[in-house]
Amino acid sequence: MFSKQPVSQGSTDDLTTAARIRDAAIEVFGEHGFQLGVRAIAAAAGVSPGLVNHHFGSKDGLRAACDDRVLQVIRDEKIKATTAPSVAKGMLNALAEIESFGPFVAYMVRSLQAGGPLAESLFDHMVSDAEEYLQLAVEAGTAKSSRDPAARARYLTLLNVGATLLYMQMRQQRDGKINYRKAIRELSNEMTPPALEFYTQGLLSDSTILDTFTKET
Repeated sequence: MFSKQPVSQGSTDDLTTAARIRDAAIEVFGEHGFQLGVRAIAAAAGVSPGLVNHHFGSKDGLRAACDDRVLQVIRDEKIKATTAPSVAKGMLNALAEIESFGPFVAYMVRSLQAGGPLAESLFDHMVSDAEEYLQLAVEAGTAKSSRDPAARARYLTLLNVGATLLYMQMRQQRDGKINYRKAIRELSNEMTPPALEFYTQGLLSDSTILDTFTKET
């Protein structure tokens, strides 16, 4: 997980303030991008710029904390959905609340579009987390095992994140400013049925090409 500045050495109120700053930063970065400085984050959180630096050390420290929070939310929800006794119920519950993930999706899109080491680190952690929750799903009996769990996790992350980035990019060019809560609901409505068919039924009728390719490589 990302290293970050200590959130606080003080009271519970300090911890609550740090969380409020972090959550405000996720919203602001997701809506406006990472060119905004600490002052904009402080204004959104209702605190002074000095208090932001007190908790996180710098803008980079704040961004690292935001990355950690976004990764935690995604990981926790994926684990809950894919390891539930009833996978169908777990996924339906997640879909019912999908609008709440709008700010996290906006942040993820902005981060990956910005590129650079921090974006690469965020993506690599998403892949690592995907491998973890897929393995938990295998152990829970809700997912099949893989010949190469790491490669499968990377492929699925590229597939899902890439689709989200493309969808949001085309939507922005068409509509301008994106309402991510609405957009993620519409993306889910469009993609969930074919995705579930693909994941549960597969695509090819036999494994010959996989067996041949695996032997040759």
